[in-house]
Amino acid sequence: MSRIHEALKKAEQERAAARPGAPETIVAPHAAALAPPPMLVSEHEPELPRSEALSADLLRERLSRTAWNMDPRIMIFLTGRSTESMPTLGTEEFRTLRSRLYQVRERQPLRTLLVTSALPAEGKTFVSANLAHAIVKQHDRRVLLVDADLRLSRLHHNLGAPAKPGLTDHLLGEADELSVIQRGPFENFYFIPGGRPVSNPAELLASDRFKSFIKRVGPLFDWVVLDTPPALPVADASLMADSCDGVLMVVRSAMTPFDMAQKAAQEFKPQQLVGVVLNDVEPNQGYSSYYYHYYHGGAAKNGSH
Repeated sequence: MSRIHEALKKAEQERAAARPGAPETIVAPHAAALAPPPMLVSEHEPELPRSEALSADLLRERLSRTAWNMDPRIMIFLTGRSTESMPTLGTEEFRTLRSRLYQVRERQPLRTLLVTSALPAEGKTFVSANLAHAIVKQHDRRVLLVDADLRLSRLHHNLGAPAKPGLTDHLLGEADELSVIQRGPFENFYFIPGGRPVSNPAELLASDRFKSFIKRVGPLFDWVVLDTPPALPVADASLMADSCDGVLMVVRSAMTPFDMAQKAAQEFKPQQLVGVVLNDVEPNQGYSSYYYHYYHGGAAKNGSH
């Protein structure tokens, strides 16, 4: 864990040295969470017919492409100018992050990746969305991006995608897996929005139905990336971590207090935390805007907004 500790300490040093008026990272705006009356999980959960067991072929057969209107301020691979030889700002750093995660995968099972942060507004949603997009830029890599921040679902805004039905609708027993998965306009890019607001997200995410959902959809994709709530204000991320293969922590440079980042990391088992991404480093500093450490050793310089 020493490299992760170093990355967290680096974030604290950047915060202490920050100048007034430092540039803001591009992340989705936050709003107050909605809290409708409590809803209980249905006793009779709809399931796929036995003859329609989940498969990659079934995804293509049953799911038509959904028209998304991605926000180019958030989705940095949309400029049309980015290539492997001439990357635009930030794209090369996400490719590096992608490569480091594949290196971790060589040492341990890593298919379902939970992305979180210590506090709100550190860039976890931005990282989740662009990491998923970076992976599907590779040939024949199928990715499922899941908005598992049921308290403040924002990923559908970044993608310009329908907000429902989504994860809550499935966890409430009102929709099967295929009903909530959107097949995006880009080949092999799939998305599950948060769904309708609920007042009991922790209970839904701690349920056996969530565990079953991960087990059923996970094998269909090369990667499942889950954007989750910050780890310190609520327990949702730590509840989901046991159903996932690894946790990626996003720390915002010059903003996240070191003790808060360290406390957030302690919410997870040591073997769960596979890396830390230092976000929003100023471009004129001696390294790029993401600085990524992965658990098994080594480091790479990553960068973007």
